[in-house]
Amino acid sequence: MVPFRRAVVVPVCALVALTLAACGSQLDPDTVAQVNGGAVGANGEVVPGGGTTTTGPDGSVPGATGGGAGTTTTGGGTTTKTGGSGGSTEGTGDNAATGGEKAASCDGFKNQTGITDKTIVIGNSSDVSGPVPGLFEASQDAVKAYVAYFNATSDICGRKLELKAYDSRTDAAADQQAYTKACDETFAVVGSMSAFDSGGAAVTQQCGLPDIRSAAVTADRQACTTCFGAQSTQANEFQNAVPDFVKKNHPDAAAHAAMLYINAGAAAENGKTQAAAMGKRGMHFDYVQGIDISEFNYSPYVQQMKDKGIEYVQMIASTAQFVRLAQAMQQQGFKPEVFMLDPTAYTTDFVKSGGDAVEGTTLFINFTPFEEAASNRELQLYLSWLQQVKPGAEPSFFGLFSWSAARLFVERATALGGKLSRATLIDDLRRVDNWTANGMHSPQHVGPRHTGDCWRFIQLQHGRWVPVGGTKYTCTGTTSP
Repeated sequence: MVPFRRAVVVPVCALVALTLAACGSQLDPDTVAQVNGGAVGANGEVVPGGGTTTTGPDGSVPGATGGGAGTTTTGGGTTTKTGGSGGSTEGTGDNAATGGEKAASCDGFKNQTGITDKTIVIGNSSDVSGPVPGLFEASQDAVKAYVAYFNATSDICGRKLELKAYDSRTDAAADQQAYTKACDETFAVVGSMSAFDSGGAAVTQQCGLPDIRSAAVTADRQACTTCFGAQSTQANEFQNAVPDFVKKNHPDAAAHAAMLYINAGAAAENGKTQAAAMGKRGMHFDYVQGIDISEFNYSPYVQQMKDKGIEYVQMIASTAQFVRLAQAMQQQGFKPEVFMLDPTAYTTDFVKSGGDAVEGTTLFINFTPFEEAASNRELQLYLSWLQQVKPGAEPSFFGLFSWSAARLFVERATALGGKLSRATLIDDLRRVDNWTANGMHSPQHVGPRHTGDCWRFIQLQHGRWVPVGGTKYTCTGTTSP
C-alpha cells in the first residue's frame, strides 16, 4: 500500500485515520489492480463498464424550476453569475434555486477529450469498496443525483452530462488507476472522495485533468495544481470559530480542556495541532492524549480527565469511538460542560447507538444541517434527487460537498461556454472564492486553497440536532499552531 500522507481537512481526519488503522498491511495489491468504470443511465442507475444514456428522471422536486444562475465570487472580489445555455443551471442568491441569468456564448464550443456533440463526460472516483465498505459512497451517490437532476432540467451548450463512476477502493493504487482511466475517458472528475487520494495526484496534474473534489485529504492531493476542493482545506490551519465559541459561551471549560484522538495516521497529527492552534487562540489544554485503535477500555482516560478537572472534551475519531467515550463518561459519572465533536458525528448511527450517553453533544459544522432543509432550496434539491437516484440512501456531509462540487463544475463550465477546455476551466477555478453552492454551506476558498473559517454549532437535544449560538456562521479567521 502507498503510505498515507498528512491529512489536511479536519472532519475527514477521523475517517481517514480509522481507515488506515483498519487497512494496516492487509490489502492485497492484486485486489486493487483493476478499477472498473461505470456510468449513470437514463433513470439515474449505474451502468457497469460505462453506459452512454444521459437523460435524467422525469418529475419535479422542490425548487427545481428551469432557467437560472448561480453565483461565485472570484479572487478579485467580482461576483460572477452563471446560467444555462440551451438549458440553464439554477441558483441565484444564498437560498435560491431559480434565477434568470444566461450563460456565456456557445460560439466556438469544441469537442475534445470527454466531450462529444451530445455529452460532457465527467468522472467520480470515491471509496466504495475496501476494508471499510461504503466509506465515501455517499459522495458518488451525490454526484449521480446531481447528474440526474441536471439532465432533467438543463444542458451546457446543448450537451447533457454523463458520469463514469470509479471505485478507489480505499487504496492509493486504485486511486491512481482510476485517474489514469479518467484522463482518457472524461473531461473532468467531480465530487471525488478518497482516504488515500495521494495516489492519483501526480497523474491528474500531469494530464491536466480538472479535479473538483468533495475535499482533498492528503498533502500530495492538495499540492496538485489541477485539483480543487469544494470544501477548501489547508494544512496547519484551524478555524478560530471553535475556540472563540467555547471562550464566549463556556469560559471555565475553555480553561480546562482535553483533546483525545485515535493514535493513528491523520487523527494523531491533527489532535496535537488542533490543540496547539486553539491554545494560541486562548484555550488551555490540560490533557492531550492519543488512544490506540485497538483500545476498547476508555475508563482510564475518563479517570484522568476527572482527576484533572476537565470541563471541555474534544475528540478526533469516528462514531464507534465517540460513542465508546461518551458511554465511559456516563458510566463513571463524568459530565464535562462541553463534549465537542466534528461533523463526522453527524450521522443517524451516532444518535441511535449513543442513546442517552451522547445527549448534549455539540458539533461544529460548516454546512446547513439537514434539519433545516426547508430554509435552503439547494439542500432540498440534493436530498430529493438523492432519493430519486437511490431510494433510502442516507445523505452525508461528504455527499453534500460532492453535490456542491458538481454544482461548481456546471456553473463554471456554463460560464465559459464556447471557451470551455480543461485549461480554461482550471484557470477559472483558481479565481473562485467564497463558494457556498447557493448557501448550502459556508464560504469556501476553492481557488486560494485556504481552510474555510466560517462555522456554526448544533447540539443534540432529545435525540435531535438543534442550533446553538444561532444559525449564522461565525467567521473569525484561522490559526496555525
